[in-house]
Amino acid sequence: MSGHRRQPPQHSTVGSPAAGDRAMRRRASGHQAPGQGAARRARRTAPQKKRWIDYPRQGRTGPRRWLPSVRQLLAGFLLCLGATAAAVGYAYATVTIPDPNPTTLLQNNVYYWSDGSVLATDGSVNRQNVSLAQVPADVQWDFIAAENSSFYTDPGIDPQGIFRAVIHMAEGGSVQSGSTITQQFVKNAYLDQSQTISRKFKELLISSKIGAVMSKQQILQGYLNTCFFGRQANGVQAAARMYYNLPVEKLNVSQGAFLAAAVNEPSLFQYADSDPAAKAQAEARWSWVLDRMVATGKLTPQQRARYAAAGFPAPRKWSPGSGFTGQVGYLVQLARSYLQGHDSTITDGSLSRGGYQIHTTFDRKKTADLARAVARVRAQRLDPAHRSVDRDVQVGAASVDPSTGRILAVFGGPGFDQAHYSDNADTAGVPVGSTFKPVVLASALQYGAVLQPGRSPEPITPASKFNGDDGIQIKDQQGNYVTDTKDPTGLLHQHNDTNQRWGYIDLRKAMEQSVNTPYVQLGEDVGYGNVAKTAEALGLRSSSLAAPSAGFYIGTSTPSAIRMAGAYATFAADGMQTTPYSVTKVTHNGSVLTGFTAPAPVRALPAAVAGNVTDVLRGVIARGTGTKAQALGRTAAGKTGTTDDYRSAWFIGYTPQLSTSVVLFREDPKHPQLQSLVGVGGLQKVFGGDIPTEIWTRYMDDALAGLPDVPFLAPAPLGHGADELGAPSPSPSPSPRKRDGSTGKKRTTTTRHAPTTSPTCHHHKCR
Repeated sequence: MSGHRRQPPQHSTVGSPAAGDRAMRRRASGHQAPGQGAARRARRTAPQKKRWIDYPRQGRTGPRRWLPSVRQLLAGFLLCLGATAAAVGYAYATVTIPDPNPTTLLQNNVYYWSDGSVLATDGSVNRQNVSLAQVPADVQWDFIAAENSSFYTDPGIDPQGIFRAVIHMAEGGSVQSGSTITQQFVKNAYLDQSQTISRKFKELLISSKIGAVMSKQQILQGYLNTCFFGRQANGVQAAARMYYNLPVEKLNVSQGAFLAAAVNEPSLFQYADSDPAAKAQAEARWSWVLDRMVATGKLTPQQRARYAAAGFPAPRKWSPGSGFTGQVGYLVQLARSYLQGHDSTITDGSLSRGGYQIHTTFDRKKTADLARAVARVRAQRLDPAHRSVDRDVQVGAASVDPSTGRILAVFGGPGFDQAHYSDNADTAGVPVGSTFKPVVLASALQYGAVLQPGRSPEPITPASKFNGDDGIQIKDQQGNYVTDTKDPTGLLHQHNDTNQRWGYIDLRKAMEQSVNTPYVQLGEDVGYGNVAKTAEALGLRSSSLAAPSAGFYIGTSTPSAIRMAGAYATFAADGMQTTPYSVTKVTHNGSVLTGFTAPAPVRALPAAVAGNVTDVLRGVIARGTGTKAQALGRTAAGKTGTTDDYRSAWFIGYTPQLSTSVVLFREDPKHPQLQSLVGVGGLQKVFGGDIPTEIWTRYMDDALAGLPDVPFLAPAPLGHGADELGAPSPSPSPSPRKRDGSTGKKRTTTTRHAPTTSPTCHHHKCR
């Protein structure tokens, strides 16, 4: 077409085999097509869009592309640090101090002898919490120097120690030491003993927080009360007892240094009394603690040298698992009963939670003396291997201080460890026999006796005479004969142990020879009410007194050996009665409980009455049924007692310093019923003046050793006393006639007494 320039024809290479081969050869040979290199260079030099995180790194090739820069490393570290801080901050803000572990609230109860040494402990955990004020300051510093010298200035944590422990655990090792006292307290009181990073982290957080709610003094007190020291001792008080048999208040700085060392390796140092290797390591650690005391300025080098010169404070011998052996169980049982009887808030439940420290009246030496006396006499007099009747013989005994009422010793039986759980000293089921006669005499001396029906009571003295013949009939205050359904005649014919005809004898002689008939008649003349009143005034419980009957006056009542010792103690104290007691002081969690002050003595008998009873009972030992007690070789008074069918035998005696009762009875533990003592020890008749008196004498000889022979006060004269009507001696009574108004014939009038089934000592002498 005109006006247009014709272009030469264009030849396309697309799809041309030759062109494709040439291009492939160029690429294979490394040659670039024209313009390609420039394009790539342009792309490299062109500005690139920035990324938030330049990783993998732009502009880098090979391994450098994947290596972070210094900035990236620093940023990553700061990011991790910030995240960790945030996590820790959140954890700190949200963590709460948990309730203490229930086990740390558990304590045991500690019972102490009268001298302050430990009698026994009971409870599942051997711990007795104390206040920090009870721990000597030097002992406190022992622990601080050994465990955490910066305790009073640090924030409660040791970051380096925590880090070291975490690394060590991560490597598979156990948790290393280095925790602060605060951390150890938190671990003991709020966490557990597991060795994990999570537990350690919790420990750190709670330790950091606990300083805001607890003072350093509270933390240190909690730490000392929750540490484990070995020998089953939890807390510093239990440790002081287990290692040194001392209360924590009496520890010195050297002993405290050992206990501070024991916290570090309790399972080893608990054997420092017997294992040479353990002792050597304990001594080295003890020395190190004292050195730390010097380093922290709490001991001078001179003081340190004095303790070194004194030597290692070796702990006492340890006997694990001793338990309630011998008399310990009975003593603890008595003390627990006294606690619960004097404080209604002390229950079985509260005692099971522990925390009580019970100081008792029990004398350690006298308790051992009493047990030894029983063991010796049993070994000498009884032969259970060859006499079956000797196998079930039981002994109970109690010893009381007349001036205070303190129960000093008891013998309750062979022991809890021998499966004998009934306390023979505190049982109320064994008749006391003729040891009750002094109660009747005391009541007669105080209240007089109705010797004639319808007349006022007349005065009685130990010289008053009554009919002592065997088999006489007994009359009441109305002049009626006392009935007895067991007698074929329907009337009571009171018997002695023998049919000896004593005739009218004075009450002194009747007491010395333990003649029943005068005291049964005297009791009827005095009256059940007056005799029971006197018995209760002397400290016998009303529940232990028998119902009205003729046998009541010669011992069908069943007071315990403890109560009978207390009653006779009233005679020894010239009529001042103090209820026997076993506990002097009780603390709970360090606080002294009220209501445990010693009972105050009260006037139970006029001094003249008590003095005359004592004078009569001195004759029992001097001339009567208790002559075996003369072996004591010092001033003493006492009374024997034997019940109907010889079901029990007693001796109760006293000096001005000590009153002791001993009872012998026979009972099959599988069939709890009193059996006759006939044949025991090879004896046909077992009287209180035999085996019981021998036990009493042996014990009293040991218990009073070194004490002076103190005389009783001379009894005040009582004046002239009346005799029973019919006595040959002059009588102040205006009429010599018999009670029934006759001149001698016996009446058969039935008494108003209800028939009784109580034992009345019909056939045997209640001696």
